[in-house]
Amino acid sequence: MATERPKRGVPEGLWIRCTNCKTTVYKKEVVARHHVCPDCDHHFTMPAKDRVAQLLDEGTFEEWDTDLRPCDPLNFVDRIPYHERLVDEQKKTGMPDAAVTGKGFIRGRPVVLGITDFAFMAGSMGSVVGEKLTRAAERATELKLPLIFVSGSGGGARMQEGIVSLMQMAKISAALGRYDSAGGLYVCILTNPTMGGVAASWAFQGDITLAEPGALVGFAGRRVISNTVRVELPENFQTSEFLLKHGFVDRIVHRKDLRTEVARIVDYCQIR
Repeated sequence: MATERPKRGVPEGLWIRCTNCKTTVYKKEVVARHHVCPDCDHHFTMPAKDRVAQLLDEGTFEEWDTDLRPCDPLNFVDRIPYHERLVDEQKKTGMPDAAVTGKGFIRGRPVVLGITDFAFMAGSMGSVVGEKLTRAAERATELKLPLIFVSGSGGGARMQEGIVSLMQMAKISAALGRYDSAGGLYVCILTNPTMGGVAASWAFQGDITLAEPGALVGFAGRRVISNTVRVELPENFQTSEFLLKHGFVDRIVHRKDLRTEVARIVDYCQIR
């Protein structure tokens, strides 16, 4: 009598469910399309390393400030101590904190690039994120290069660092102000989600503000605003499409077209 073959399960991680159309899609196909759903074109959050590969020419990225590490200035404890949370996030993402900065080329054009990654504590802005982005703006000023920031910060300022985190809003803004006075070109790309203190500072200070389709962008949450103003909010409130209609965003660009669009903007705006 033949023995029954054991049932083979489907390996985990091969399929993911789209949060927009609810379709189960093949993960490798999504990744190949720059983390975009093949059925409804929904833009998933994108890891910083993939974002670098998608925007910059291959092999041109020179990462800066890889030695910066966050600390726990307030000895903050919520569900778990903050210093333990940092270790967990670093193991999970392979990143020291939520920001990646450096220099590279976009279709042959040299630029300074800064990215916040939602995977690390929702891309929230603590002291290391603020310091990295500030240094990137300062080096862009020194090198006289275009500055590109990509915001994926749904967490805004990081509450575990209190006032230290809030100070980063002013610090980055001051560096961007000096960069602007020096005649630099600053392009900010808003991705899903961009909220809180990030939206209230550097994410909306660009000379050109681009956004990905369907990105959630705003300061406070929809429910908080609705309860405060006592007004029925539009269905697409706080989306990139709503912001484009009301003049907060200059252009909505599909992820596959971002590299070409940024290169075109650099060519158009740069003073030769």
